[in-house]
Amino acid sequence: MKARRNFFRSLAAAAAGLLVSRTERLLAATSLATEVEDPQVPNQKIAQILKELFGNRPIRKGHVALDMPLVAEDGRVVPVFIESDLPMGPEQYVKGVHLIVDHNPDPHLAAFHLTPALGAVSISTRIKMKRTTWVRAIVETSTGEVWADYARVAVTLNGCG
Repeated sequence: MKARRNFFRSLAAAAAGLLVSRTERLLAATSLATEVEDPQVPNQKIAQILKELFGNRPIRKGHVALDMPLVAEDGRVVPVFIESDLPMGPEQYVKGVHLIVDHNPDPHLAAFHLTPALGAVSISTRIKMKRTTWVRAIVETSTGEVWADYARVAVTLNGCG
């Protein structure tokens, strides 16, 4: 009887350990884990790219909407939708949109150069992602302002090789 009780106790402990392990992996994959870095404090490589693109100008959050899935089941084809509410007139307009994926082999993934004739900023595309990371949509205006939005996307299947 005692051996049977010990068997069921060890079975329950193993099941609890498996449940905790799976829960931790699920939280990490869906970016709900508490150890998520701050997108406004980039790693050294991204900081260098941002400095080359925008110098010492501040990158402020707002005026840009980056719409992406929280979990990309296939990193080879990840949909991206970028919009901005900034004006597109002759005297002030969005002149560039940059898409940066922090942990991709080439992080500065795309640069779109715009003119006021476009009328509104609305970009839809698909990208490849190597792993779970931050994606940055950064817009630069003709007056030198820089605005951004960020999304942390969990990638379950590597799309970069």
